[in-house]
Amino acid sequence: MGGPGDPPEGTPEGGPGGAEDEYRSVVFDESFVRAARLQEYSAQERMADHAPAVRRRPPLHRGLTRQALILVLLIALAFGTAIYMGVRQPYSSPEARRTADPLRMSVIPLAPQGKVPGAADAEFLYAHSPAAQFDVGAAGIPLPATHSTAHFSDSQVTAALSSARGYLVRSSLDPDVLAGRQVRTARALLDSDQLDQFDQSFDHPAADGRHSPTGWVVRLDPTRAQLADDRIRVQGTLQAAESDPATLEVITDTVFVYALRPTGAAANAPVSLFTVRRELTFRFDRDNLRVGQIQLAGSYAQAGPLSCAEDATSYLRPLLAGQTARTGAPAGTNPFATDSAPSLCGTLATKAQPKV
Repeated sequence: MGGPGDPPEGTPEGGPGGAEDEYRSVVFDESFVRAARLQEYSAQERMADHAPAVRRRPPLHRGLTRQALILVLLIALAFGTAIYMGVRQPYSSPEARRTADPLRMSVIPLAPQGKVPGAADAEFLYAHSPAAQFDVGAAGIPLPATHSTAHFSDSQVTAALSSARGYLVRSSLDPDVLAGRQVRTARALLDSDQLDQFDQSFDHPAADGRHSPTGWVVRLDPTRAQLADDRIRVQGTLQAAESDPATLEVITDTVFVYALRPTGAAANAPVSLFTVRRELTFRFDRDNLRVGQIQLAGSYAQAGPLSCAEDATSYLRPLLAGQTARTGAPAGTNPFATDSAPSLCGTLATKAQPKV
């Protein structure tokens, strides 16, 4: 019995869904016939004397299209060019990073002429000193206008100046560093090649021009003096230039003026000023600029009022209000000892910048 939509006699033969559908799966399209390996002879060919009814067709030779051929040629050309350039101009392996040089340092005491002046108020002393127009703290070390160099971009020059300024602030203005309580904030900025020298300087200080803690940081003798005013007066400059195509150099010249009183003294104890002028030379390679570290190449400091007869290797031992310099000269220098630094001493001018 047919379905609801079928004619009473069923679907006509030859119509849609009729017997033709039973053979639809075995009908071959033209591409299939052309690809057959066996081919039946035509009627005319069969009239000739042929034993087999079919013949074997030769395999089709499908050649590369024009686009594929061009692509293959381009790849071959590029590969050949790469090989040629590699032979003519081979890639050089990156140069090994140059080790940071050890820091060379010197600290020159400046002896006062007579008694060290003092007052009950730090502001009064500042106002009557060469530091009257200095800024307070890090504001006294402004970053200069920056320009790119032949081998370093403007941003790299700015990074070098900022890192050098950061080291000055951490090593000269941090109250914990000044009091000798810690040095890790300054140490954290150093190139890893200089950490051993830094640590040895604090573990085993020596007056050899390489291992003096006061060459790395401003460090006051905590048994003698303490800050009477946290508003340290500062005036400094920074200059950047290339020393070679792989190295950027920053030179700083900064004067720090501290108001001090004797350690443990009452708040109304007389206050005196202590001046440190630091001329530091920093070097930066591209790795230093990338990670924000410095190479401290040179440290030259003048500090006073100090007594020339006292050692300034481990700590700076300031002369305070009303004190005078001890008689005597700095320790002698052996000119035959290559590992010793010359012992120098200068005079502290009362109304001028410190000079040797």
